[in-house]
Amino acid sequence: MTQRKNLVIFDLDGTLLDTVLDLADATNHALECCGWAKHPADAYYNFVGRGINNLFRAALPEQERTEDNVAKMRSFFIPYYNSHNTDRSHPYSGIPELLKTLTERAFAIAVASNKYQQATEKLIRHFFPDVPFAAILGQRDGFPMKPDPAIVKLICKQTCTQPKGVLYVGDSGIDMQTAAHAGVESVGVTWGFRPESELTENGASHLVNSPDEILSYL
Repeated sequence: MTQRKNLVIFDLDGTLLDTVLDLADATNHALECCGWAKHPADAYYNFVGRGINNLFRAALPEQERTEDNVAKMRSFFIPYYNSHNTDRSHPYSGIPELLKTLTERAFAIAVASNKYQQATEKLIRHFFPDVPFAAILGQRDGFPMKPDPAIVKLICKQTCTQPKGVLYVGDSGIDMQTAAHAGVESVGVTWGFRPESELTENGASHLVNSPDEILSYL
């Protein structure tokens, strides 16, 4: 039987928001500025989810994947993405209603993302301005990224929640690994950037095909 939950932690990209087109546009902008070939938007579904430096490594030509080139890409990507990251991104169908229901039922809600902190906060505040998130945590210098469980453990500490009271919701194998490493129950969503097989192979506790199904595991 599922333990009653007090806290729901969401991944961002591919879980709450479909952000791939803006990520693709910004990365292609950086590639073009650096003189490298761009990729079709569909390619970015396999590039994202592990932080922007790993996004750049995936997008760069194999022989150009140096730290200097990653830094060069970042210098063009960041200002462009900061200005354009809400252009074509949008919440998945049913997500605003789910967050409203969770708020009305007094669940604590948090975000744990590998997207850098500035963009994570902007996107959440832009698309969900009325949702009282207990924590909004993205990638920060000196703090390990998922699948390291540190981000989940920090949210638990900030909200005074034990692992058994947490439901972690994400769309990737990295998310499922993060939940397992943190000792919390996981829900893999099938509407995101990764295939269902990746979620099951990485130990998803549950799978859902629509946001309202998440309520049944609380």
